[in-house]
Amino acid sequence: MDDDLQQKLATAVWIARSLFDRGRTTGSTANFSFKHKGKIYVTASGTCFGSLTVASFVNAAEEDVQLSGLSPSKELPLHKILFAKSDSIQAVIHTHSFYSTLWSCLTHENTADIVPAYTPYLRMKVGTIGLIPYAKPGSQELFDAFAARVNLSDGYLLQNHGLAVGGNSLMDAFFAAEELEESVKLAWHLRNEAASMIQRH
Repeated sequence: MDDDLQQKLATAVWIARSLFDRGRTTGSTANFSFKHKGKIYVTASGTCFGSLTVASFVNAAEEDVQLSGLSPSKELPLHKILFAKSDSIQAVIHTHSFYSTLWSCLTHENTADIVPAYTPYLRMKVGTIGLIPYAKPGSQELFDAFAARVNLSDGYLLQNHGLAVGGNSLMDAFFAAEELEESVKLAWHLRNEAASMIQRH
C-alpha cells in the first residue's frame, strides 16, 4: 500500500469516527468513498462509522472485492454518479444525519434549491442543495432519480433518507456534510420560530 493511499484511509477513518461520535450517523446507516489513482474505495456493506478501520474500505473493482471477501456498500452506484459528474469530485459522503433527514421530509417548492442560505457558508462549502425524490435505498429507482437531478444542484438531500455530498478531497467532503447538516438545523429552528411568532400574533 502506497503512502498516499494509507494517508487517505487514515483520514477517512478519522472522519467517519468523528461523524459517529458526534451523532451525525448511527448504526450502519452511512457510507463513504474516495478515489485513488482512478480507483474508487468505498466502505464495505454493513460497516459502522463508529468502528471503521482501514480494512473496512474495499476497492470497488470486482476482482478486488472478490479477493477481499467484502462487498461494497449497496449505494455505491450513487457514489459513482457523483464521481462521474465532475473530475474534481474525489470523495463522497452519504449519511442519515438527523436534521438533513428531517428537512428532506418536508415539502419544498424549488426542489433544485431547498435549503435557505442563512449564512454565507452553505454556498461557500457546498452550493445549492437539491431534493432527490424518494425511492427505496439501494434501488435502481433511486440511482435513476439521482442521475436525473445530479446536475441541477451542488449537494443533495435524498427525500426521507439523508444527505449526499461530494468534495475535491476527503476533508472537503467532510466539511460539506458538516455545513449542510448545520444549515438545515438552523433552517429548521428558524422555521419553527417563525411559525411560533405567527401563532403568538
